[in-house]
Amino acid sequence: MISSLRVSFLVRSAMFALLLSSGVRAAAPNAADAFVGRWALTLPNAAGWLEVKKEGGWLDGSLLWGGGSVLPLSNVTVADGTLTVTKVRDVERKDAKGKVLRKQQLTDTLTATIDGDTLKGVRLDPRPNGVGYNRTEFTGKRIPALPPRPNLAKVKFGEPIALFNGKDLSGWKTKEADLKSAWMVEKGTLINQPPPHVAGQPHVRTANLRTEREFEDFNLKLEVSVPAGSNSGVYLRGIYEIQVFDSYGKPLDPHNMGALYSRITPSVAAEKPAGEWQTLDMTLVQRHLTVVLNGTTIIDNQPVLGCTGGAMWSDEFRPGPLYLQGDHGAVSYRNLVLRPVVK
Repeated sequence: MISSLRVSFLVRSAMFALLLSSGVRAAAPNAADAFVGRWALTLPNAAGWLEVKKEGGWLDGSLLWGGGSVLPLSNVTVADGTLTVTKVRDVERKDAKGKVLRKQQLTDTLTATIDGDTLKGVRLDPRPNGVGYNRTEFTGKRIPALPPRPNLAKVKFGEPIALFNGKDLSGWKTKEADLKSAWMVEKGTLINQPPPHVAGQPHVRTANLRTEREFEDFNLKLEVSVPAGSNSGVYLRGIYEIQVFDSYGKPLDPHNMGALYSRITPSVAAEKPAGEWQTLDMTLVQRHLTVVLNGTTIIDNQPVLGCTGGAMWSDEFRPGPLYLQGDHGAVSYRNLVLRPVVK
């Protein structure tokens, strides 16, 4: 007589065998899962970022393409081993005099295939005149998962490094060799004074300014004064922009003073009125960011999910310079002091 325990064992064994023979395909990972994650994109002469995620059983995502903000995708689909994402953008049809005749929407499409932790893809953007597409090839590398929040009380910082000597541009160089520089030093202050914009004419870009030295994790303190309506930015490691902007009195926004541009909104408004000197105290450790603006913590050891618009590259694990945005508007900096993390 077979015991009940023996019967139970035989039943479980039979069920396990059945699963092995007929249920493997059902248990295999969904093909879409291979694309889920955050991706550092390499574009022609620019950097980008893509996130694909699952929410409520749906595929969703966001995209950063070169400059600007991280924007939500309109649609994310995986079929036959290919990822297809679309993003809708608004364009204006204008006459020869610049008058807007009507607004329309165009849909940009990105397709990519995957090989392990590498993406290879193409972006097609319909031209506003309806004749053809702009085609851009890109690659992507999967971004490793974020580590836990570091204990900043245990982080050791090295000796302070004065990045600006108050006399000249020693230790600095323009980021773009082909653009005119509007940077100068006056009375111990690093000043960017681009030419004023002339209505009806294209904006004249002037160069950004970067340190010759490159750094990994660090604490950076500086003072900045931004005129009314002006805009600049401090790029940590050349890829993470801390916004410098005349946002006094504005509602909280990820594009305001002290924000990690388009990624992390300040928890409280701590900026001063335009033209006043303000202090920024920024700590970047293990892809976590802390920002103290005018003595108030507005970003508290928050994770950084990827590069921001205008990044020099998308690799978050290579050293990079500090660079100051000079192609947007007038701004002044002084007392820039960096303390590198000591391992």
